Amino acid sequence: MDDIKHLIGKELQDFENKFADSVKSHVPLLDRIMHYIVKRKGKQIRPMFVLLSARLFSEEIQESTYRAAALVELLHTATLVHDDVVDDANQRRGLFSINALWKNKIAVLVGDYLLSKGLLLSLNNNDFRSLQILSEAVKEMSEGELMQIEKTRKLNITEAVYFEIIRRKTASLLASACAAGAWSASNDENSTEQMRLFGEKVGVAFQIKDDLFDYGAAKIGKPTGIDIREKKMTLPLIYTLEHATPEIRRKIINIVKNHNTDKDRVEEVIQLVKSSGGIDYTKQKMLAYRDEALTILHRFPENEIRNGLESLVRFTTDRTF
Repeated sequence: MDDIKHLIGKELQDFENKFADSVKSHVPLLDRIMHYIVKRKGKQIRPMFVLLSARLFSEEIQESTYRAAALVELLHTATLVHDDVVDDANQRRGLFSINALWKNKIAVLVGDYLLSKGLLLSLNNNDFRSLQILSEAVKEMSEGELMQIEKTRKLNITEAVYFEIIRRKTASLLASACAAGAWSASNDENSTEQMRLFGEKVGVAFQIKDDLFDYGAAKIGKPTGIDIREKKMTLPLIYTLEHATPEIRRKIINIVKNHNTDKDRVEEVIQLVKSSGGIDYTKQKMLAYRDEALTILHRFPENEIRNGLESLVRFTTDRTF
């Protein structure tokens, strides 16, 4: 990550300043909340992908690229704020969520405000293609979330359905980040589509990595079994259920449905997943998607920007947090 930040360090700092300006309002309460949001920024993976995707086609970052990165971050932040309300989550990245500090009604309105700022940022600058790319992602994310809710009730998610859910729910935003970055610098539909596919593959690998964390696949000090307690069917569990004996399958489903708050029973499921080979299989799938992304990336000429993108891809699958 240090190498990547060195590569686009100035551009990333410029983006942060522009993003902070883009969320300012004339309402003191909103400004306090926006200041809190800007201050607690995460790893900024998506803006990095926007900036590096643009640099693949242009030596200098244009204002349209900064706006694309801001749009991605505005929409991403809005969805996180709304997700915390839906999930009744009190924390985000180890800090209090907006709804925990200012209650649900304000959090929903803040999410709406961020969405509207993103729309206006694009419309006021005639960035219609970027807005179209990102709007498609928001639609896909909503569909993916609803699909997951529907399937979770029945605990009947197949591997194919799982990949469709994460393609929509998670990968679509990273795909749109790469596509919007490419379009802002190239105005070329073919290049934009190539980068969209690249981002989608990376996004799927990114989500699989997150799913592996829930089974203690990396020593990160993060609690395990959260997905099981929330009855989320992720790939390690799906693989285990598909390859388990009828008796073990009934046992796992019973625990997930009826005993998901029992720490010992949840740990029992985690151990069954590990012994079934579910973790190893999931890692193989993650690396396969990573390699598919790199195959697309390697169609472009080799230079320090392409190498930077490759490092960022590898970070998404090698990260320990």
